[in-house]
Amino acid sequence: MSNETIIFIGVAIYMVGMLVVGYFASKKTHSVTEFVVAGRGLPVWLCSMTVIATWFGGSTMMGGAGAAYDSGMLGVIEDPWGGALALLLVGFFFARMFRRLRVMTVADFMEQRYGKVAAMAITATSLFSNIAWVGAVLVAFGLIFESLTNIPLEIGIVSGAIVIFIYTAIGGMWAVAMTDFVQMLIIILGLLVLLIVVLVDVGGWQAVSPQLNEYTFRMLPMDNTPEQWLNYLRAWTIIGVVDISAQTLFQRVSAAKSEQVAQNSFYFGGIGYLAFGLIPVFLGIIASVTMPNLSSSESVIPMLAIEHLHPVLVAVFVGAILAAIMSSGDSALLACASLLAKNVLPLVKRAPSAKLSLLVARLAIPACGIISIAVAIKIQVVFNLMVDANILGLAAIIVPFILGVWWKKANRAGALSAMAAGILAWLLTNFFSPTLPADFIGLAFSLVTMLIVTPLTQKIDPPRELRDSDGNPVEMRNRLGTLPLLKRMGSEPLGREGL
Repeated sequence: MSNETIIFIGVAIYMVGMLVVGYFASKKTHSVTEFVVAGRGLPVWLCSMTVIATWFGGSTMMGGAGAAYDSGMLGVIEDPWGGALALLLVGFFFARMFRRLRVMTVADFMEQRYGKVAAMAITATSLFSNIAWVGAVLVAFGLIFESLTNIPLEIGIVSGAIVIFIYTAIGGMWAVAMTDFVQMLIIILGLLVLLIVVLVDVGGWQAVSPQLNEYTFRMLPMDNTPEQWLNYLRAWTIIGVVDISAQTLFQRVSAAKSEQVAQNSFYFGGIGYLAFGLIPVFLGIIASVTMPNLSSSESVIPMLAIEHLHPVLVAVFVGAILAAIMSSGDSALLACASLLAKNVLPLVKRAPSAKLSLLVARLAIPACGIISIAVAIKIQVVFNLMVDANILGLAAIIVPFILGVWWKKANRAGALSAMAAGILAWLLTNFFSPTLPADFIGLAFSLVTMLIVTPLTQKIDPPRELRDSDGNPVEMRNRLGTLPLLKRMGSEPLGREGL
């Protein structure tokens, strides 16, 4: 039996398995709440795994390894370092408050705090970000098929997309969470097997480390110039800060069974994500010595698998890569569907029925996915596409979002002014000084504008009080993630635990 046949069989079994899991998950999905946030019932073990899996996609497996191959540790500041930072920040500063709000989307929060214009702004940027993210995921999927089977990139992209569309559309968050759990087990097994086999084959780390560039593990800018430092800070914030407002993460907080589960899932998720995310990084670094001059650095992981694993193990590892790709893609598509059903549909049809909302959510998944396919085929670069998906979020959205949670004076005038200033600064910087990180410059202007405009407009535009989905005022005390990690809590009246 040829290597390609073995890989095809392994992939086919994996795909069928994901569809079966999605089918069984669909039996628990009968309403929009169950579809979007799993009925707010995820336990800590399942919520933690879906948090990791949401982040652990093709960008980490393929893009991160390729960036480390090219640039060492300095090339992966955005991900996995920035990705882990975002998860830990959500756990400590935002998880408990988001869980108390009991809303389903980031746009719900922005509308309640700042009004419909702000809600539409974050909806637009979230849709752009998630569609681009799915595009990056599908590029990774296509690269795997092309590298291992010589199947054209475009066919791999479309094939992977169809499977993701089906199980996400029929099962919603329950399907995503359950498939994420299975996918993460496969990812962890595949990565550990590959790392151990590669290290054994090359003679251990002691045989590789003397041949590495002296700057391989450097994590500070190479040159002490303002431009380098601005780009460096942008690398940390483009995912590490912007994705605090990611719909994919917001949904997992809302889907958690309680505040404690929400908080701890992000702590466990952040630590787990960094630990497992560094394995592809180290594989890329090892390959920079053992497999120099690859034509495409983002193919380093499948090339290592072919070089070092038995064909049966290659099939298992391909399953791990596909698991990583799907675990990120399904979450991003579900985020798009949630925003369209919850925040865009009511603009078209006032007070839509629950049945119509659920139907729109399901149909939105293939609709957004088709756009992502077009993006994937057009761009065909995993890491850059994944990172650049957050440009608008950094320039215009994240400042009003964070201050809306933590600053009582935050109001609509300040938020909208900050968004406008961030976008304008981003556009002007791109035009006049394209070597500078325009979105990071936009972030600075957005922050300064909101800090100036907000106090000046308190009387004409009073801040809105934070309220939950039932219209009740949200308790503002005890918001930091300081609940016990392992000890089971009793009732928690401040956070309306379990609701």
